[in-house]
Amino acid sequence: MPTERFEMRIDSELLERLDSWRVGEDDTPSRAESIRRLIEAGLAHDNKGRAPVLSDGEKLIAMMLAELIKSTGAKVETNVDLVEKAITGGHYWALGWEMPGIFHGHIDKQSRVRFVVDVLDMWSFLEEAEEALTTDPDREELAMAGHAHVKFLGFDGNNESEHLSIARFLVEDLERFTRFRVGHRDLNSHVPTVEGYGKMVRAFEPIRKNLVGRGMSIGEMLTVLNARRAG
Repeated sequence: MPTERFEMRIDSELLERLDSWRVGEDDTPSRAESIRRLIEAGLAHDNKGRAPVLSDGEKLIAMMLAELIKSTGAKVETNVDLVEKAITGGHYWALGWEMPGIFHGHIDKQSRVRFVVDVLDMWSFLEEAEEALTTDPDREELAMAGHAHVKFLGFDGNNESEHLSIARFLVEDLERFTRFRVGHRDLNSHVPTVEGYGKMVRAFEPIRKNLVGRGMSIGEMLTVLNARRAG
């Protein structure tokens, strides 16, 4: 998609807020990339600055389904009367109270999804490369460097729960990166991993571009694995 260049000026206070926001992102995007993401997020809301709840079409569909359920006597867990009253009265907050599993307001951050995908892709290459090693000297070299077991452990369920949830959804529900389903891995590392994985991904990116039709060499593996310990 073609892009256009434009310039903008902001005061120092807003710039500090921008920097604080981007540091909170897993990949610490540049200021330009941060502004682009924030613009996209803003445009996803309506012109009053509120996240849309139900469009007129969605309200009509919900009301028609409620009438259909009542007329057929179908057994559902949802409180149909409450849904009708909430829609007709504009009490959307009540739906969140009654059905927090649906109206929880959480949306995975796209930058976080991209980061998790990059991590899973990187570990797929690393594990495949380790399995393909055929000589004892190569395995000894890995072990000497402290990497006797090259295996993706996942994300910390306590401190990196969103990363873990995204990874599990990709592997178990979308059936991507299916090698991580073998052995019933729960992908909960029980220790923080994001910072270390971030260092590894940055080292892996230039290598990834050249991995077309081949696996990683022992040298490339060590470059990526050792990056985790970098200061």
